Amino acid sequence: MRSMICVLAFSLGLGLSGCDSAPGRPALGSQVLPPNQVLNFEHLYRQNCTGCHGSADASGAAVSLNSEVYLTIADDATIRRVTTEGVPGTPMPAFGQSSGGMLTQEQINAIVTGIRARRAKPTALEISPPPYAAATLGDPKRGAEVYRTYCFSCHGEAGYGGSKAGSIVDRSYLALVSDQYLRTIVIAGRPEIGAPDWRGNIPGKPMSQQDVSDVVAWLSAQRPKILTRAYSNANADTEGAQ
Repeated sequence: MRSMICVLAFSLGLGLSGCDSAPGRPALGSQVLPPNQVLNFEHLYRQNCTGCHGSADASGAAVSLNSEVYLTIADDATIRRVTTEGVPGTPMPAFGQSSGGMLTQEQINAIVTGIRARRAKPTALEISPPPYAAATLGDPKRGAEVYRTYCFSCHGEAGYGGSKAGSIVDRSYLALVSDQYLRTIVIAGRPEIGAPDWRGNIPGKPMSQQDVSDVVAWLSAQRPKILTRAYSNANADTEGAQ
């Protein structure tokens, strides 16, 4: 009787140990993680960021998140805040659960860390760019002169488009972007579509911090009046649809 019990116990052990390799049974480690536990940067970036900011192989509608200039002027706290909270009234949504989105703080941290580690170029810029946020409000009257100096050759008379670039004062466009987004684009440019950064409009004559603030103020003044207050510098200190 004791021998039979030992044989049965041994057989049962073999049967249970073989279940892991039974046909149709998922292999160990292949279980699908719940969405809120996914921390892989490439997966998170592809699912949440590529649609607007593009991938390593293609540009998107918004500023590239591997832009050397953008990643110089925007620190981790800025990128984290914008990813978490979004920018109300623009195409940049809030991704953080604390702001009504789907991502946990750990997932947002994984995105920020991944952008910085895998997309930022290690080379330093030869000259320091204007700061991400404006220290003071710009002057739209001076901004009109800045526009004629730095932007006219591409965007044409009064910003309505030229031979090299389209309108920069289109009402629909200005209704979708914040002043901070305009500032970011003026500084970082969109080199992937031929738009220079703050250094490249006039060779050897980079835009100053005040030039950037003033031309943004001029652009903001072209925005439909009903939206002006919502998109003022005082209320739009975060990155737009980047």
